[in-house]
Amino acid sequence: MHAMVLKAVGGPLVAEERPDPVPGPGEALIKVGACGVCRTDLHVVDGELPQTLLPIIPGHEIVGRVAALGAGVSHLTLGERVGVGWLGRACGCCSYCEEGAENLCDAPVFTGCTRDGGFASHTVADARFVYPLGEEGEDIALAPLLCAGLIGWRTLKMAGEGKRIGLYGFGAAAHIIAQVARWQGREIYAFTRPGDTRAQDFARSLGAVHAGGSDAPAPEPLDAALIFAPAGELVPQALKAVRKGGRVVCGGIHMSDIPAFPYRWLWEERKILSVANLTRDDAREFLALAPKAGVSTHVTPYPLADANRALDDLRGGRLEGAAVLVP
Repeated sequence: MHAMVLKAVGGPLVAEERPDPVPGPGEALIKVGACGVCRTDLHVVDGELPQTLLPIIPGHEIVGRVAALGAGVSHLTLGERVGVGWLGRACGCCSYCEEGAENLCDAPVFTGCTRDGGFASHTVADARFVYPLGEEGEDIALAPLLCAGLIGWRTLKMAGEGKRIGLYGFGAAAHIIAQVARWQGREIYAFTRPGDTRAQDFARSLGAVHAGGSDAPAPEPLDAALIFAPAGELVPQALKAVRKGGRVVCGGIHMSDIPAFPYRWLWEERKILSVANLTRDDAREFLALAPKAGVSTHVTPYPLADANRALDDLRGGRLEGAAVLVP
């Protein structure tokens, strides 16, 4: 198999040839058709996720075909198109798992972080955390749904039923969830890096009623603000933008420190929430909903060997939508 491997924090991914992996009991071998490049992959590369195991093959927005099955797997079939996301395994027996909150599992496994992921021609996954995708749509178009879409969906659900929704950072997750929110009949207010007119135009093309810099106030009080950019300074900005009783939901796995702010910006029962990982129920729910909502992902494909360039383009804000690697 071909793979792009992170061997040292902050270093480039290194191309390697390895023997094709063999699935163990309860596992599936997947021939990768496409793998999205997520901001979490940047956090892995930059050493901002301390649980990362090195060396590691990043990538957790995987679309591919079942190439082999380990003992005991009967719900998947050879050749079936499937997806794999960030949560690669949950223990099933801790208090969180027993309460239905496997996203908070005490002993989780994360694809592309604590087990090898999809920046490769093949990968092995726990078959219980593999999602049948059917045959509609192209692999590269589906890949961003496996994390940007799923985390965006969980973030939107935590925002409540409000009509006016602010999106801070208009990248892969925001461009997907903006379409879902519009389908639900909500108004979208997009906030980008100051001066990023390209991202603002992109947001308007997807139905945003407002698109501007994150340094400017919202034109209307927001019911909720969803923060997808990993910038802690956006939290106070978002708090000032939401109405009394409004919610600020942080959708990323890592964020820079939140600066001090006056208590009056939080007062009047405003709330700050965070999203951690996702559950299999989130995945099944969103993957069924996305086609009904007419979600269309905007992707830039890269050959697998260009994974470092894709990461650099993501870091530099040079992407519209999502980057996707194609083996």
